[in-house]
Amino acid sequence: MKHIVAALALAVAAPALAQPARVEVVANLTGAMPTGVTIAPSGRIFLNYPQWGDHPPFAVGELRGGKVIAYPDAATNDPQGDPAHHFLSVQSVVADGVNRLWVLDTAAPGFAAPTVGGPKLVAIDLATDKIVRTIVLGPEVVLPTTYLNDVRFDLRQGEAGVAYITDSSVKGPGGLIVVDLASGKALRRLSGHASTMPDPGFTPRIEGAVLMNRPAGAAPSPWLVATDGIAISPDGETLYYCALSSRHFYAVPTALLRDPATNDATIAAAIRDLGPKAPSDGLAEDDRGVIYAGDYEQGTIRSFADGVWKTIARDPRILWPDTLSVGTDGYLYFTANQLYRQPGFHQGKDLRRPPYQLLRVKIGADPVLLK
Repeated sequence: MKHIVAALALAVAAPALAQPARVEVVANLTGAMPTGVTIAPSGRIFLNYPQWGDHPPFAVGELRGGKVIAYPDAATNDPQGDPAHHFLSVQSVVADGVNRLWVLDTAAPGFAAPTVGGPKLVAIDLATDKIVRTIVLGPEVVLPTTYLNDVRFDLRQGEAGVAYITDSSVKGPGGLIVVDLASGKALRRLSGHASTMPDPGFTPRIEGAVLMNRPAGAAPSPWLVATDGIAISPDGETLYYCALSSRHFYAVPTALLRDPATNDATIAAAIRDLGPKAPSDGLAEDDRGVIYAGDYEQGTIRSFADGVWKTIARDPRILWPDTLSVGTDGYLYFTANQLYRQPGFHQGKDLRRPPYQLLRVKIGADPVLLK
């Protein structure tokens, strides 16, 4: 694998502080803890709630008038029934450039093995609020240990476009999944490759303490999560990704990922290591080619351009920046959900203090909408 470290290290250990952006509160979120957020080109805001123990009344919701309501309806959010047609445990929602909301359903409540027939991509037409496409992902790409995390789209490829998905497994190999949206056929890429796996010996420190699995009545263990954040370049030629338990992120040509005739060895040889960086959860991208990431150790938002990381926002309310989404209004939106304060990290004690928050900072750029 080709490693390009260049002069990045000088910017990550002590990242430059750009003119700090003012952090604005979009919404205070009561009830269950959200993970994902997406801002549709029209300005509509959608959030999602995985089944991690908070028993959310719905998996996908739309923020309307300061409140989040089930979307597209309560019936679809009822996990009972055919797993292909109901949301079971949604980890990500992403709006595309042709007025659709895509829902990525892990079908893996509590990080259990995915329910057979449940892992899927679901497209909802935002003009009618009706489901128009469901792609169930089979066992050739969704392993018993898979946890589907986040997704990016390039609708210019093939007949109907392609989706790139991260597998952020906590029990098995990480990897990338590439889905042809016309046929539904999928490829699993870089499964268990070093770039999709946690860094060896990774020990994040938040609020003065090392973050580890600390369940009640059990010994602590390292918290190791595979491929999580994902972003795509404005020309669609490069996919960026990182493991959640990592201080690196990587770039790979999308053409190689899409080509079924290309094997993993060839893909691995084309990977660029863009690390080091602060550990982050989600990634986002804008139309200028700038990549954004949260720093969950320091509670900041950072940007990456021309080989340099800069801290663009610092605020005590940035308590675990999870998913990031660029809106057409020139703002970067992100959830702050206090993920690290969950009971599983604190001997069964829930240290979260709701409300959780949807925040934003002005970046003066547009989203990448490949259509």
